[in-house]
Amino acid sequence: METLETTTYTMPRIGDKAPDFKAMTTKGPIQFSEFAKDKWVLLFSHPADFTPVCTTEMCGFAEEQGNFECLNTKLLGLSIDSVHAHLGWVNNVKENTGTYLNFPIIADIDMHVAKLYGMLQPNESETAAVRAVFFIDPKQKIRLIMYYPLNVGRNMDEIMRALQGLQIADKHKVALPLNWKKGDKVIVPPPKTLAEMEERWADESLEKVDFYLAKKDLN
Repeated sequence: METLETTTYTMPRIGDKAPDFKAMTTKGPIQFSEFAKDKWVLLFSHPADFTPVCTTEMCGFAEEQGNFECLNTKLLGLSIDSVHAHLGWVNNVKENTGTYLNFPIIADIDMHVAKLYGMLQPNESETAAVRAVFFIDPKQKIRLIMYYPLNVGRNMDEIMRALQGLQIADKHKVALPLNWKKGDKVIVPPPKTLAEMEERWADESLEKVDFYLAKKDLN
């Protein structure tokens, strides 16, 4: 009996190695592992070119591109459209808004990358990617994932805040409280021994709620 071969795609999770792939983009072909080398990457999908919410979002990414670059971060977009559709849309957006989408957008017409990253949600759409954002660190590990439905645009302030938070937490070995913004106090790791707890109580530089919850300035 002849059987059909099927490929099962598992949605990547936080902490997983980012799946590698080859793809054609508006900047030419890329191998993701080479593109991402020694950089943070924001890999984000949108449902379709020439659509209103996607246009506002892609303009938002483009307008913040310089700030992302200052954070050692590359942008990489994706939708299930051809490279010709992408180029036409980039030109249309530039003509109508003055904003140039000068970052690579993956032409994922065969849905390979969308499936690899779990960007297709069948109960939402079987042919359009949801609004996913993958935060990938310089070791190519997935650190944060955001998913939005087709009809709700993302929040660029939150994307920037989350990226800054990940980088600051890594650099200073701290955690970040509710509604943290750059410049706010951070949470220091809780003590693990009685000696560390006594040292914590004696540290006048900390804002202490209790021995397990203490904040400090990074300035």
